[in-house]
Amino acid sequence: MKRLFTEHPESVGETYVQHLAMASGFGWRMCMAGIACLLHGIFPFWFKSTGSETICTLHDRMVRHRTDHKADDRSLPADTSGLEVQRLK
Repeated sequence: MKRLFTEHPESVGETYVQHLAMASGFGWRMCMAGIACLLHGIFPFWFKSTGSETICTLHDRMVRHRTDHKADDRSLPADTSGLEVQRLK
């Protein structure tokens, strides 16, 4: 039973508590961005780029964390500076 709670966090280089904190932080940011998107739908002059900026920021953070974890495992080269998300203007 314990394995159900630890297998995925371990696969991304986190403990259960670290994964809980990371996922909760992502979830909170996504909820706030979702509210901003709903408000943007009503008031198109508000939050013009909040949704897309949040998605890009969270994606960058997730990819960087994943890359750092894999670099620690020596499965990727240490220099991953070429990885980035293409941002739409």
